[in-house]
Amino acid sequence: MNQSLVTNRKSFLLQILPVMLCFFAMGFVDLVGTASNYVQKDLGLTDSQANLFPSLVFFWFLIFSVPTGMLMNKIGRKNTVLISLAVTVASLLIPSFGDSYMIMLISFSLLGIGNAIMQTSLNPLVTNLISSEKLASTLTFGQFVKAIASFLAPIIAAWGATTVFPTFGLGWRSLFVIYAVICFFAISFLAATPIDEEKPDKASGIGKCLKLLGRPFILLCFLGIMCHVGIDVGTNTTAPKIIMERLGLPLEEAGFATSIYFIFRTIGCFLGAFILRAISPKLFFAISVLMMLAGMCILFVCESLTPLYVGIGLIGFGNSNIFSIVFSQALVYTPKEKNEVSGLMIMGLFGGTVFPLAMGYAADAVGQIGAVAVMTVGVVYLLYYTLKIKKI
Repeated sequence: MNQSLVTNRKSFLLQILPVMLCFFAMGFVDLVGTASNYVQKDLGLTDSQANLFPSLVFFWFLIFSVPTGMLMNKIGRKNTVLISLAVTVASLLIPSFGDSYMIMLISFSLLGIGNAIMQTSLNPLVTNLISSEKLASTLTFGQFVKAIASFLAPIIAAWGATTVFPTFGLGWRSLFVIYAVICFFAISFLAATPIDEEKPDKASGIGKCLKLLGRPFILLCFLGIMCHVGIDVGTNTTAPKIIMERLGLPLEEAGFATSIYFIFRTIGCFLGAFILRAISPKLFFAISVLMMLAGMCILFVCESLTPLYVGIGLIGFGNSNIFSIVFSQALVYTPKEKNEVSGLMIMGLFGGTVFPLAMGYAADAVGQIGAVAVMTVGVVYLLYYTLKIKKI
């Protein structure tokens, strides 16, 4: 009996570790905020022009998420994740050839396509390993692993831009090469890992997937994902700009604001994996949203570095568990249509296109306070969503 328990636990670890490495690779998409700031500096772009990069990345979630849900029905979730990792590797190798506007557009487009496929397929793949009661906490732990890659990105980019060690002329773009190597490891480990997947009852079409948005709760979840990622990408991109605008610091120093956001988001994901086992998702969600609201208020009024860091940290911690709670709510609400609902929820990451575009125009018009106002709209919606969360 004990030997069987040890064997089962070892088998589970051998399956979950490659999956968690894939969550780390999923975090590579968050380098877009850091990279777009460096491209803006190198090419002398305006805020609205630079914000096109993160918007382009998340535009592909609108196009590829639902078709990916159907692809999973045909080839399985694991094979779909492997395809996403291959596309991600290609996107990370392209900047090795330069950082012109067109090269970076192509790189970010492929990064968005790969990440759209990955997020659609990887989250439901976890359901083959974890019970529904532990799904929210497990997805949160996956977001913790993802956040490690996110907060390391500005640190690695700054190291590449300022190091005395040779980076083969890549500078901050050495970040892409380092993450490409890690992505190769993720492909190798997952490909060698056997995972038993549940078979879908029948194939589905785009029409059927989109029709699920006609269910009020699924629509609320979809909009919640849009707001979450809009705030995530928005803070990732705008935090350094707020520091530069109000304190006059150079990008290499102001870029640490992005690391502050992801450090607290990482801490929030790690703690959330345990907190969600102790208290209800609804209560934790409410606390998280109130933290984000407090952070936005600080960004509106404060002019010194420490309070701004506190505000950014509150937003990072508060936003860390929003995705996993909303996503698990949607999956459990429609247990027989997980692939289709996953595609819809990941399509909601299109909010990463809508919010940065609106924030860029608002910032060009009235300064970075306009960008903060756009993100605050998303926080207000999440307050409303809190009232609709169901008991799992």
